[in-house]
Amino acid sequence: MEQYVEQYVRARLVTDSPDAARSVAVVLRWTGGLVHVTLPDAGEWTFARELLERGLRAPATGGDVRIWPCGRVQAVMEFHAHHGATVVQFDVKALIRFLRRTYTAVAPVPAAH
Repeated sequence: MEQYVEQYVRARLVTDSPDAARSVAVVLRWTGGLVHVTLPDAGEWTFARELLERGLRAPATGGDVRIWPCGRVQAVMEFHAHHGATVVQFDVKALIRFLRRTYTAVAPVPAAH
């Protein structure tokens, strides 16, 4: 049986224009170790859960996704595609709650040494 966690969160779409910045509904989904982030009008990005964990503590990059902390209560995700980049700012609490739910669904497997 595949484990599945889905959470809807509000995030702030960051743009060059202060007038264009807006709050958006984002879907966070976890399936079998992968995080899926779906943004309205911008598509879906998939990356390893470990990238999200690392990005909440320090800047982290995986493929077309960059994540970094922004102060104590915010985190930024930057998604790159052929048409440009999309930058979204999240409340860290929402991302931590999502991660906790994924670990409740399935305990992490310890790394082999």
